[in-house]
Order: sequence, then C-alpha cells, then structure tokens
Amino acid sequence: MTDTPTKTAAAKPAHRSGFAAAAREFVLIVVGALIVSSILRAFVGQMFIIPSESMENTLLVGDRVVVEKITDVKRGDVVVFEDPGGWLGAEESGQKRGSVGRFFEVVGLLPDSSHGHLIKRLIGMPGDKVECCDTKGRLLVNGQPLDETSYLYPGDAASQMEFQVTVPAGRIFVMGDHRSASGDSRVHLQDVDAEGGNPGDAAFVPLDKVTGRAILVVWPAGRWDKLGVPDTFKAVPAAAGPPPAKPVISLTPPPK
Repeated sequence: MTDTPTKTAAAKPAHRSGFAAAAREFVLIVVGALIVSSILRAFVGQMFIIPSESMENTLLVGDRVVVEKITDVKRGDVVVFEDPGGWLGAEESGQKRGSVGRFFEVVGLLPDSSHGHLIKRLIGMPGDKVECCDTKGRLLVNGQPLDETSYLYPGDAASQMEFQVTVPAGRIFVMGDHRSASGDSRVHLQDVDAEGGNPGDAAFVPLDKVTGRAILVVWPAGRWDKLGVPDTFKAVPAAAGPPPAKPVISLTPPPK
C-alpha cells in the first residue's frame, strides 16, 4: 500500500505577513492619534496664529498662541472668539488655508490660521459698566480706573472716543491692546447686529462665540511667554446689579 501525497497550502512568506501587520498597526496608531488630537482641539485647547496688529505689543503678527477651552473667561483675559458679525471688515483676518491645510487644522496638527476668528482683551463681563475716560485718561470698569501701562501699546490712549456702556446678559465687551489699530467693541457701538437688533448690539460678543482664553505664546521660541490677567483687573468690583437684557450705551462724554 502506497501513501497518497497530501497537498499543503502554500505558506505565505513570513516577511509579507509581518509587513502587513506592521502597516495595519501604523494606520491604527495614526488614526488613533488623529482622533485624540481632534478631541483635544474640540474640547480642551488649540493653537492659533495671530493675524493682525490689534494686540501689539502683547501679541505680534505671526505669534502662535495656545488657547484653552476649559476655564471660564474673566476680565483681563486675552480671548479668542468667532466673528460676531461684521467685525472682520474692520481689521484683517488670517489667511485661509486650502483643503489639505484645513484638514490638518481640524485634527490639530497645524495651528489655526485664525480665519473667521479675532483675539482681544476682555474688558467687561455681563453687567459691567465700562466708561472712557476719567480726568487722567483712564478706562473705568464699575467705577474703578484701570492702570493699563503694562499692556497698552506705547503711545496709545485708552480710547480716542468717549463712551459709557453697560454690558448686557450673555455678552462681553472687548478691546485690543493696540487701541489705535483695533476694530474692537468701541468701533461697533452704533452698528446693528445680524438679527437687526438695536444699534450697538453688535459691539458685544456673545459668550457662546468665545473659543477660549489665550494662555501661552509658544512661537517664535524667543517670544515664549505666559498670558495672564494684569493685576489692575483684580481691583475691579463686581457689577452693581444684574446685567440688562439689552446693552445700555451712551456716546456722550461721561461727567468728570
């Protein structure tokens, strides 16, 4: 009796099998990293490129800043926010990247080019009364004068226009540190918002459009610095009462 030859399946080369496994593992690692990066960008923080001169010399054009999204914003913070409507006509926004660049922005592998966003200093919270200016040319918040010498652009006044406002509920009042080159809340005090509301509504940024607060300058390397709240804001008292539903605005000079 003779043995019948048995057919054996052709064995795959070991090096091919190992390469396929390594390729699959690499793809899984990349996809996992992109998912984690996207989640962090959406809920924790992201990086932005400064697009304009409105925050000089605190922030210069081209600086990369880290913006965190967990902590509530407060007076004195440098905040990034979406255009509340018509603001980007008053100053330049960032250059919009192509589709590939936008993909890497979305997944957090490139800093946001700031297209559609602005960055300013938060001066007034809901209910705060912001005035310009006292007899010494200082901005006042809830009657407390601000010493802005630590961040105001050299040679700039606190504001060239005089005003008194009470910030409405759910909104904030913001100003650039380079006041003479900033299309901030002051510029829009007579504008009507996109919903056709009262004149001046567009001057106050809705809190739900605030992306977060800038906490670090990380690039260029020689510009690395923390971004904190200036000491002068610590002396500002709480608002006198609850915030109004609509902004209260006067563009006549406040009494001296």
